Amino acid sequence: MIKGSMVAIVTPFKDDGSFDEETYRSLIDFQIENGTDAIVPCGTTGESATIDFQEHARVIEVCIDQVAKRVPVIAGTGANSTSEAIELSRSAEKLGADGLLLVCPYYNKPSQEGIYRHYKTLAEVVSLPQVLYNVPGRTGINIAADTTVRLAEISNIVAIKEASGNLTQVSEILARAGDKIEVLSGDDFLTFPMMACGAKGVISVTANVAPKAVKDMVVAVQENRWEDARKMHLDLLELHSTMFIDANPVPVKTTLSLMGKSGATLRLPLCEMSADKLETLKGVLKKYKLI
Repeated sequence: MIKGSMVAIVTPFKDDGSFDEETYRSLIDFQIENGTDAIVPCGTTGESATIDFQEHARVIEVCIDQVAKRVPVIAGTGANSTSEAIELSRSAEKLGADGLLLVCPYYNKPSQEGIYRHYKTLAEVVSLPQVLYNVPGRTGINIAADTTVRLAEISNIVAIKEASGNLTQVSEILARAGDKIEVLSGDDFLTFPMMACGAKGVISVTANVAPKAVKDMVVAVQENRWEDARKMHLDLLELHSTMFIDANPVPVKTTLSLMGKSGATLRLPLCEMSADKLETLKGVLKKYKLI
């Protein structure tokens, strides 16, 4: 269920900052029509840090309704408080999510034992398949390979989204626990090398704007068409990098706006990119014929 080309989908807002449900539904259809294997709402790209609990539930509810069982919905329900993560996760379970994406507790910098107990507790009280999310550049703490290997012994912890950028760590997880936990790329520009090591797919930012291209590269790896996949990876590299010339999701939301698919409204403290970065973005998007 949790494999292939999955999108960490944006949460579109109206000009007044409220959730734009109509646009969200159209973005979901755009993804499914272009072969995306799973929708991941309320992740980092979905601005989970600035949506309240009520909005969080509504975004997931609309996603599940619009997807209508066509692909899995893996709901982002992580928090830096274990009790809050439990509340968000139970809500997503009741709404009908197929799985959970659980970011490593951020800001408070727990020990590896604290990280282990956080995820173990969640797994014990919420029965859905759970995906660990390691993104130390955002959280301030790395989920060590040893901790992931320990957590892989828990039956409903089924995958980890690895965005550490550390291929050695990824390889160690696969070598020691690859038969117990799936590894997913959390960095678009590392999807190909990670899949070459044994990762099963990507939870992608770039797929928001180029879902077919991301899916085609993943399928090429799945079909062992390595030369095709390598070429697609290298061809997409500049687009992947440009999606991170500013804090995610600023570039991807700006891109969707330029493509006419969504507004560019962000919630503070995120704001529009500088004029020079915008010109750089436009140049790359023209190169890829996205605008």
